[in-house]
Amino acid sequence: TITIKDLGVLCHIGVPDEERAKSQRLLITVEMSGDFFRAAQSDDIAHTINYYDVSQRITELCATRSFKLIERLADEIANILLTEFQATKVAVEVKKFILSNARHVSFRLTR
Repeated sequence: TITIKDLGVLCHIGVPDEERAKSQRLLITVEMSGDFFRAAQSDDIAHTINYYDVSQRITELCATRSFKLIERLADEIANILLTEFQATKVAVEVKKFILSNARHVSFRLTR
């Protein structure tokens, strides 16, 4: 499993239009499973999931799209990891800092 923990991104997200009007900082954690035996044997990045490319793709998604729900964003990220990066199993957690009296609100999904 490859993990990217608390990737900081900016995203236009929120149910009210006013909340989506300006970007918010989110922290995103992804866990990507796969068969990494060839990568371990070959020491070749072509045989693994390139976590730098994953981080750039997630950052680009958040910068170019608008979402109402963190659930939808997590679903989009999971789809990207499974289809574009060929992960066999993924977990995605999105943390949002919207409630002043809580550290964060988060949503986590596994596929």
